[in-house]
Amino acid sequence: MMNSFLLRLLSFLLLSSYIPITASAAQIFITNYPSEANAKVFVTKYQSEANCIVYDTQYSSDNEPGVWFYTKYKSDARAVIYYTQYKSEADLIVYFTKYKSDARCRY
Repeated sequence: MMNSFLLRLLSFLLLSSYIPITASAAQIFITNYPSEANAKVFVTKYQSEANCIVYDTQYSSDNEPGVWFYTKYKSDARAVIYYTQYKSEADLIVYFTKYKSDARCRY
């Protein structure tokens, strides 16, 4: 079970932080069902405890690591996430920044 968790987390981090120059922002779909998510995400108020510093963009053409664009359709997404209220059940802890230049993920 732990190996499965680590594999999912690593896959998600790679998807959200490695973006080739010609690609667009990480396409993210939010689900209401934890069972269909690639990762359960907890949003923290503290940048220091986050695995990823995320910038929420309105443009799918933004192509920088840690930049997320929310899609309307699951089929368009590179990752499906479920937002959890509990840090203890999260696969990924994110902090949302107001500045695109601060966006990044730590491994």
